[in-house]
Amino acid sequence: MALTDPKIPPRFAVSDWHTSNTIIRTNAERQRDASHRVRQESRFLRNETDNHTRWTQHDSNTKLEKRIHDINNWKKSLERCLAETDAEIALLQQEKERTERALEAKKVPLDITLECLMLRENRQNIDLVRDEVEAQLHKEVEVIEGAKALLQQKVSEAFEQLCLLQEARHQLHLDITDKYTTLELDGECWRLNNNSANIGFQVNPTRTVKGSVTPETWDSFSNYNKLRAEAEMKASKHLREAIFATLQQTANDLEAQRQATEYAFRKRIHETNQAKSELEWQQKNTQQEISTLENDIKGIKEAIDAKNAPMMVAQTRLENRTYRPNVELCRDQPQYQLCHEVAEIGGSIRSLNEKLREAENALQALRSNLERINEDLAVKNNSLALESRSMEVRQKMKEVPHSMMNTGTTFRTIKNSSHTPVVENAPFDTAMQSAGSPVPVTSPHMANTYTPPASGRRLETQLVD
Repeated sequence: MALTDPKIPPRFAVSDWHTSNTIIRTNAERQRDASHRVRQESRFLRNETDNHTRWTQHDSNTKLEKRIHDINNWKKSLERCLAETDAEIALLQQEKERTERALEAKKVPLDITLECLMLRENRQNIDLVRDEVEAQLHKEVEVIEGAKALLQQKVSEAFEQLCLLQEARHQLHLDITDKYTTLELDGECWRLNNNSANIGFQVNPTRTVKGSVTPETWDSFSNYNKLRAEAEMKASKHLREAIFATLQQTANDLEAQRQATEYAFRKRIHETNQAKSELEWQQKNTQQEISTLENDIKGIKEAIDAKNAPMMVAQTRLENRTYRPNVELCRDQPQYQLCHEVAEIGGSIRSLNEKLREAENALQALRSNLERINEDLAVKNNSLALESRSMEVRQKMKEVPHSMMNTGTTFRTIKNSSHTPVVENAPFDTAMQSAGSPVPVTSPHMANTYTPPASGRRLETQLVD
């Protein structure tokens, strides 16, 4: 009974006791070995992860630093491009304003040319002709209108190019602003370290933000903005060169046409003066001829009057001899002579009266012609006054420049104007050149004399400049 009491602990054999000790010892050694292995592995892993974390953080810092460097390089490049764009905008704006001033300046020569045309409408009678001066004035109007159209076109092109430059500049400015913001953010990220106060765990920080782009897209975006601005600057420079060329070209064209027109004026004034001189010469000679003819008419009348006395003497003698008595009434030689004398004197009086009528008719014709000469002289004087007035008005054209060239633009100057007076519009110039004249109409050393055809009454006179 006592041997089977459950309250009595069981008894083990000695072998069980040895086995238990062995098991405990073996397990302890195995667990210590496992613990040692775990400790070694954990130490290695700790060192490995520490090193990897430090290197990973270093790589991140390096990449952030490189990214900051790349962004900063692009920022500087875009800023240089922005500065160049601003400078180009200023230059193009300056050229646009200069072109607008040149366009505004064309009003004066146009008004002057139209005024000259209106003045010349007051010419009278035969002097109201479609001469070379009128042709050159109409051509001058066409040249001025053409110049205005060209300048207006350049103003419009400059305005459009300024808009394109402003758009390119706006894109550069936005890109640079984004670069500044990114530099601040990435700079702050680069300065963060393990001891920074403003670090902490974030919710899903590795998410891909909507709108993210690849580095290639980022680089191509800034490159596109830069290339676009450079392309617009290049186009603007070409436009400025074209504007300069147009200003120079229109100025040359207007100056050449002004000289051609004024040369036509001087030639016309000279021709009118020549015609006036001819009329004055004819007037003087006609007046002298009238005076001489009047004296001759007076002489004819006196001669007719002088024939009356001899006629009366002869007729009285004949009448008295009719009273001879009887056979004494003889048709003797005195009778025949007296009859012949009466006939001769009568014939002389008839001849003198006929010549008197012819002389009076000639005198009337001379007086009519003199009146016409005087009228034509008045017409010529009126024409000369109008031409002189036109030349005075045209002096204002020399005071107003055709283009505003007072800028620092240094483009190549156009040496030759494409606007060359053609043969149809410059016959006198062509004739002078074909005759061997060494000085063209548009030369700065323009000939100021015109030699008319040889004449015994005309002398070479100076043209009014």
